[in-house]
Amino acid sequence: MAERTFQLVLQYDGTDFAGWQVQPDRRTVQGELEAALQRLVDAPIRVTGAGRTDAGVHARGQAVGVQLRAHWTPERLQRALNGQLPADLWVADVRAMHPEFHARFSATARRYTYAIGTAADAGSPFRRRFATPWHEPMDRPALDWCAERLAGAHVFRAFAVRGTAPDTDDHRCEVTLARWRPSAAPEGGDLVFEIAANRFLHHMVRFLVGTMLDVGRGRRPRESFATLLTAATNDEVSPPAPPMGLCLEAVTYPPELYAA
Repeated sequence: MAERTFQLVLQYDGTDFAGWQVQPDRRTVQGELEAALQRLVDAPIRVTGAGRTDAGVHARGQAVGVQLRAHWTPERLQRALNGQLPADLWVADVRAMHPEFHARFSATARRYTYAIGTAADAGSPFRRRFATPWHEPMDRPALDWCAERLAGAHVFRAFAVRGTAPDTDDHRCEVTLARWRPSAAPEGGDLVFEIAANRFLHHMVRFLVGTMLDVGRGRRPRESFATLLTAATNDEVSPPAPPMGLCLEAVTYPPELYAA
């Protein structure tokens, strides 16, 4: 029977997931999604994600590729999946794609945000799931200075987990957006780092944020951040920021891959 290729756009609260990728005896986003699809079609289904978010990391725009029988429509598939998925995982959109679409390799850009909770209630259990509480003094111009250095192509070897990329990988990423901005949250008080690039390395955003926050609170000079953009190892990077502030916001694909 003929098949159709679909892109699913997922939103999830990553707090209670052990990350995106299927793991034995662990609750993961991919595992929950594939289980829901199997219940719908009564057969094992494999999906491909645009990126492997870590445990505790959230998404508002994780892109997933799946092939199903042609009688499925985007509208019907979205309704059926949302009737099967748990409360912390939701299909925000379904798009029909051309067969050559690949959720990971076809992506031209990904955009992340990292939220810092600076308001008085940042430690509330209703807020700390999605923003890292922060109550130390912060040099905001220093944060902006660091973010400005990220635009363009750089080798981010210093901001990646060692050994997670092949030896032949040059660790080069093209950053098209990097900025600190106030949060749009109605309660106010938060600070958000926003970054977009053609690719990201393992823990890259969390290493960037952790290092910038150390600059912002005076634990390291701002020039050391720029030096890391040319470093051959990650020996001098700051510890990565905690996962709960990180969110995959969107994944971009060439328009010609969309079937409608």
